Amino acid sequence: MNIAVTLAWRYLWGRKLRTALTTLAVVFGVSVLFGMGALIPTMSETFTKVLFASAGQVDLSVTNASGSTFDSSIAEQVAGVEGVKAATPVLLRPVGMPKTSPVSSIQVAGIEPRTAEKVRHYAVGQGVMLSPGDRGVVLLGKSLATQANLRVGGYFDIPSINGTKRYRVIGILGSASPPGTQEAFLTLADAQQLFGEGNRASEVDATFVNGVDRTLVEARVRRELGSDYNVGGIAPGSELLSSLKMAEFIFNMFGVFALAMGGFIILNTFRTVVAERRHDIGMLRAVGARRRTILGIFLVESLLQGILGTALGLLAGAGMAMGLIAALNPLYKRLVNMTVGAPQFQLSSLTLAIVMGIGVTVLGALSPALAASRITPLEALRPQVGEVEDRQRGRRAWIGVGILVFSAMGLVSGNASALGLGSVGVLVGLVLVAPELVGPISNAFAWLIDAVFRSEGEIARSNMQRQPSRAATTAAAVMISLAIIISLLGVMSSIVGGFLDYVDKSVAGADFIMLPTNLLLAGGNVGASNELVTDIRNTPGVNAVATLRIAKTQVDGSPAQVIGLDPVEYPKVATFEFSGDGQTSDIGKLAHGRGLIANGLFAAQNGLKVGQRVKVTTVNGEKTFSIIAIGSDYLNAKLATVYISQERLKEDFGTESNALVLANLSPGADAPQVKRQLATLVADYPQLTLYDTTSFKETQKVTMSQVMIGMYGLVVVLAIPTLLALLNNLAMSVIARTREIGMLRALGSTRRQVRRMVMAEALFLASVGVTFGVISGIVLSYAMVAATNNVGWKIPFYFPTGGVIAAVIAGFGFSLLAAVIPSRSAAKLDIVAALHYE
Repeated sequence: MNIAVTLAWRYLWGRKLRTALTTLAVVFGVSVLFGMGALIPTMSETFTKVLFASAGQVDLSVTNASGSTFDSSIAEQVAGVEGVKAATPVLLRPVGMPKTSPVSSIQVAGIEPRTAEKVRHYAVGQGVMLSPGDRGVVLLGKSLATQANLRVGGYFDIPSINGTKRYRVIGILGSASPPGTQEAFLTLADAQQLFGEGNRASEVDATFVNGVDRTLVEARVRRELGSDYNVGGIAPGSELLSSLKMAEFIFNMFGVFALAMGGFIILNTFRTVVAERRHDIGMLRAVGARRRTILGIFLVESLLQGILGTALGLLAGAGMAMGLIAALNPLYKRLVNMTVGAPQFQLSSLTLAIVMGIGVTVLGALSPALAASRITPLEALRPQVGEVEDRQRGRRAWIGVGILVFSAMGLVSGNASALGLGSVGVLVGLVLVAPELVGPISNAFAWLIDAVFRSEGEIARSNMQRQPSRAATTAAAVMISLAIIISLLGVMSSIVGGFLDYVDKSVAGADFIMLPTNLLLAGGNVGASNELVTDIRNTPGVNAVATLRIAKTQVDGSPAQVIGLDPVEYPKVATFEFSGDGQTSDIGKLAHGRGLIANGLFAAQNGLKVGQRVKVTTVNGEKTFSIIAIGSDYLNAKLATVYISQERLKEDFGTESNALVLANLSPGADAPQVKRQLATLVADYPQLTLYDTTSFKETQKVTMSQVMIGMYGLVVVLAIPTLLALLNNLAMSVIARTREIGMLRALGSTRRQVRRMVMAEALFLASVGVTFGVISGIVLSYAMVAATNNVGWKIPFYFPTGGVIAAVIAGFGFSLLAAVIPSRSAAKLDIVAALHYE
């Protein structure tokens, strides 16, 4: 084994450029997998820190099964259970702060001072603790006080449903708050007034008597409260976090695709290496080297490259994650009023990146290594014969044709699983048929390339067609890279176009929209009271006014946010994007009985159908609702959501505050004058931002444009494997044809002609990869949009024209860029040395 390691190292060191290019392919794949793998957990943790409020170390937490608030007197029932030492009601709510605030969001905790200190220790560092009967005062967490530059005796403003409320700071905690959490403690009565929650709490925290059986006490509490309450942990926001899990899966898939491209590059590299070293292998076998020694040399080479590439990829991935978070933070803060923390590098992501990085490298080299170990000394001295390889290529091509036929059937089926298999099948089928199509495709592009490289083009095309398998392997790496580019831009174009259509329908009849600072309606928005809505409705020049109210629930056991709307007023200013036979008139049906409209995402995830009856968990227990229609509005299309009437929301969830307000003008009204009047009203509610419909649409277009700019940046990153694959192939082609280039130079070819020959070959390789990449990219784009529709996001398919243009430019542009180093290397070859090259 020592000789295998020694020879492997010498071969790698002797071909530094090739080693570097192959290793870079691994570096890229690992960096994408590891870097992107750190991004979503970081975002999830940010939401979790805000949504999963920390009330301290308690033995038990009780929440309503619906996720909504409930009567705070439940705390007395819990306190009366045998084994419970103390119980206290808590009203916890994340609050998005105005843009002028030094903090983007805070965690407001309404506590009952009389019982709170029996459950949790509040280490007050400055000032005093809240006392029973206190009103208009606040106890701040240490980090919030520091960040807001507040001291005891100062004042802190918090948005409320009745406008901004000012509280006097009476104390500051001495210990630091949980990372990322800015805590503000009010008395329970003040918090209930702040949020318009009456006598309700969001949870009850309890501690146990020392030495009791925890499981037994929990069981007693469950029996006391019944099935309407959850006893144990707290899990709000799961409908949002599940969406982030989907994004994490998508990012992981991009990383796997990137490593797959690296695998193609490695496979191509080692196949060429085996062909180049046939004489060396024969000599080693002749002097007694065993097959396993030859196998070991190549596997050790791949292992060393895998380890080095993975190590560098992990470092690059960490840098990528930090760079992406720094770039996304301004947009993230503007859209959802939160700041993303440092990247969270999890052990699972690290393990996946290491296993995939080293594993793909070794697997990519395995087939060429096995082929090398089977070479006999006599075979190594004979010229290579291509007939066997030709027959193998023919068989693989027919298998590829069969896979493409079955894939096409899956793509037109409309079934989600068949779409996924079909899109992967297209890639596999094209890879298998590629060697047989290298000649026809390069011939088809010959007229164009020969027009620029008149004398060199024919030689370049012949060189490539002599090694169709190697060319096809390079084309496969280019194909996958360009397919990802086209599909990514195609999906984003469809999403942008689809969501702008959602905007038009969601605010179709509204002239003004008053949105919360945080566009995620249930993500820390205080809302506004009916007093503001009445004032808006009474404003001269305002016609219809509609609002959205929000609570949380579970539908047949699945978490969802429930939105209340006025079935009469809402259709006057907005509508939904309906699926199937749904129409705007279905909104009016919410006024009668227990009916709901489920949005497309929630309906698809849970297999819901129109007319189906479902169990909805409310603060008063489970209620049966009938599904009237499937439809979505713009702001909630990405979250699991159901819609009911506001009357039903008040009865079943006790919610009356308004998260969003829509209004339209009376005929002939002066729009600028009305907007000024509305702005005066909304000025007292910093949690809301006033837009006219035109400015809101423009704001969304700007946001989408910023997202698309980010996507184009990602396109550049995803195009790197194309550059590496072409650069690697061309470099190896120059090495393999060293003697041939020497002969051409000896016969009178100039250095300029040699450079142009290599550049022409790069263009021919790119023509094959671009052709396959465009075909597979369009197919993948269609499949991904269709799959998105299957999970409930109703998005029309937009042909990825921009993606195709970007892919063609990237493919041919990168081919010329990749040819720079190999063409110069070929042109500088010494004629005599090249003729003696072995």
